Amino acid sequence: MNQARPGRRTGNLFFAFAPWILFIVIASPSTWEYAALAALVAAVVLNLPDMRRGSFKILEVTGIVFFAVLSVLALFLDRHDLYWVERYAQVLSSGVIAVVALGSLAFVPFTEQYARQSTPREVWGSPVFRHVNRVLTLLWGAVFAVTALLGLLALHTSSGADWYNWIIPVVLLVFAVRFTERYPDHVRERAREAHASP
Repeated sequence: MNQARPGRRTGNLFFAFAPWILFIVIASPSTWEYAALAALVAAVVLNLPDMRRGSFKILEVTGIVFFAVLSVLALFLDRHDLYWVERYAQVLSSGVIAVVALGSLAFVPFTEQYARQSTPREVWGSPVFRHVNRVLTLLWGAVFAVTALLGLLALHTSSGADWYNWIIPVVLLVFAVRFTERYPDHVRERAREAHASP
């Protein structure tokens, strides 16, 4: 069965997450407006080829809308009115990704939209393809949900902020990338072995 190569699989997801990662890295109480604008520009530029083809993916559309709303808020509201955004910008962005990812399980898992770009159409309906993408979507949703909770924890503790804001989230992201690279091949190998068994 011809499936996506690991490099293509994670490459597609990296482009999907790039604006969000850019925002999380840049955003702080004094820079979140610039982070939102930079993420909006990145989301539009990276997704322009897909949009021109009429292909819209849930994570990409959510990113454009989310960062556009933040940019508009920054333009029209006073700084005092935006204190909650300044304080919770990173938590909010991670939480939105988690909700979108986990919510997509009720329809089409968001990773499936990217996997289809490098996978033959005849594979899309297979149980293995569907199972792999449900697991990967659940994993990414869980990673960003935990990242949002860690961000909240960092805001309400006096020590360990670097661990909660950076170290643990980076470790979780690296784990998710590695798992995304290896899990589909592992599942397909297991399925081949099951079919080969007498």
